Amino acid sequence: MKFNKMQGAGNDFLLFDGVKNKYENYSKIAKKLCDRRYGVGGDGIMIAEESQIADIKMVYYNSDGSKGEMCGNGIRCFSKFVYEEEIVKKEEITIETGDGVKTAYLTVNDNRSKVDSIMISMGKARLNSKEIPVSIEKEQVIDEKINIAGKDIIFSAVLIGVPHAVIICDDLESIDIDGLGSEIEKNRLFPKNINVNFIQILSRNRIKIKTWERGAGRTLACGTGSCSGVYISNLLGLVDSEVAVETEGGILKIKLQGDEIFMIGAAETTFKGEVVWE
Repeated sequence: MKFNKMQGAGNDFLLFDGVKNKYENYSKIAKKLCDRRYGVGGDGIMIAEESQIADIKMVYYNSDGSKGEMCGNGIRCFSKFVYEEEIVKKEEITIETGDGVKTAYLTVNDNRSKVDSIMISMGKARLNSKEIPVSIEKEQVIDEKINIAGKDIIFSAVLIGVPHAVIICDDLESIDIDGLGSEIEKNRLFPKNINVNFIQILSRNRIKIKTWERGAGRTLACGTGSCSGVYISNLLGLVDSEVAVETEGGILKIKLQGDEIFMIGAAETTFKGEVVWE
């Protein structure tokens, strides 16, 4: 099995060409290869497959073997992968995901061989509590309380690719990201579990974020989480429509344009390899 190891803002993945090669049991592959001690290591795997409704299909699995609908940093890596591996040689690529068709706009180098940066049209945010889903008797979940270990925490929930909880903090360094994140992820309020994003507002056009991801745990960055953090912060009147997001692994730019959310950032191929099963 040949693969490319890639990262976007420190969020790392293994990518496979499923157009040329057919694979089975992606869940098992993800759990085995994403293990950082006994495998290659990664936050998830992505497989490029043929699509009937777009240029290409992105199949995504988290490191714990669970299937994910979408991955923001992942789709940037995926876009670079399919372009540079000449699976789809277009600078505007439509990508079928579990959250619908997304469009990737690539900025390439002068000889059109390498991708320098990627802008993804992430679509619209959804606030309906049943869609996210959140088990709460309200149409939207904005500035609601959740009790964790006897402490009330204020959060908002949104669906951007996957479910996200956004918690705005005064000081990120004082927050137990792993402890609170893991507790909130699987709280009974969230029947499909949820990604948890802790946000600190630095200015009208800059925020800082730390994320606990559903199915992957603590990651250095989360693209859909960055979009969610900016969207909710903007909805609450705390930031403008163009925001730089400081993740633990790098900086992303998020733009809100009408109902559309755009994510802009780079991706990197760290190495290529081949797995031979024993």
